[in-house]
Formats: sequence, C-alpha cells, structure tokens
Amino acid sequence: MGHLRSDVTATLSTVAAVRAVPTSAPATATETKTVAEVYQAHGDFVWVTLQRMGVRDADLQDQLQEVFVVVHRRLGDFEGRSTLTTWLFGICLRVVAGYRRKLARRKEQGYEEVPEVVDESIERDPEQSASRQQARHILASLLDAMDIEKRAVLVMFEVESMSCDEISKVLSIPVGTVYSRLHAARAQFERLRKELEKSPKGGAR
Repeated sequence: MGHLRSDVTATLSTVAAVRAVPTSAPATATETKTVAEVYQAHGDFVWVTLQRMGVRDADLQDQLQEVFVVVHRRLGDFEGRSTLTTWLFGICLRVVAGYRRKLARRKEQGYEEVPEVVDESIERDPEQSASRQQARHILASLLDAMDIEKRAVLVMFEVESMSCDEISKVLSIPVGTVYSRLHAARAQFERLRKELEKSPKGGAR
C-alpha cells in the first residue's frame, strides 16, 4: 500500500497542532507518539483490519483516512489503558459501521456497485469458473451480513489461517475471548448460510 500510505501521510502532515498520544505501553510510560507516528507504526494494521471487516478495495483509502481523522480528533481520549491496536480496532468498527450504512442506502437507491472479479481461468473452463464466481459471491454475501467484529475474527481464522494465539496478540484480547468470538462467528455464519439456502435466491440456478 506504498502509494496509498504516502497519500495519507500527506493528509496527516496538513493537520494543525498534532497532539501526542501514549504508545501501546501503560499510560505511565513516558514515550509518546504523534498521529503521523501512529499511522507509520499501525497504518498497515488498520488497512488489513478494514479489509477483514469488509471494506471494498475501491473504498479502502477513503476509509483509512476516515479512521485517522477520528484518531486525530480523539487522541485526548486515549489514556493507555489498552494497546493502540485495540483502540484502533474499536475505531475501525465504528467507521465500518457507518460505511455499511452508506452502502445499504446506496443499495436501496439503486446505486449499488458490484465489483467485477476477473477469473483468468474462464477461457479454460467456463463452467468451473462460473461455479467459483458464484461461490465467491455467496461467501461475500454471507460475510457482509455478519456482525463486523465476528466477521473480522472469522476471516482471520478461516481465511487467513491465523491461530487463536495470533489473533489474541493482534487484537490484544485473551485467547478465551478469541475462542468465544470465533464460536459466535461460526454460529452466525451457519445460521445465515441456512437462511440463504431456504430463500428463493439461495437455490440452484
């Protein structure tokens, strides 16, 4: 995300009076970070988190900037009681919730844009390619219908093959919490899958 990183860095450089924020260490630590430094250290984490939460590729840069606008506005609220990544994850949740609401309104108004996925195997095996395209569409629909937080954990575990220990470290939460969220995420995914199968559009075409 090199060229996108430079765009956001340029945006941050124009923000006046950038305040300092404690690092992920406890609040008593003397080391501090500016907004730009938080971005340099955790911009990739925010980017990937937004992807995991379902932000479309075409919208990632805008939503990344939205997150760091909130970071700048709320630096004074961060007291170091959690890690920076946990704090940023919470901001991502709220930003993506707003993003989803906008997408829903666009869909209701008939402006929904469905990203085109190019399958290079279509010339070799059109039938198999069509089947894969449908499977991807169904998976995307199911993930988009999930709670944002549950979706993120499910994608980390099932799609990115991260262990619960790894997820625990990334989100700075106990491993037991990861297991609980993963269990809830799988249950929601399965419920949504069954609902889709029962719906008129869920059957074979």
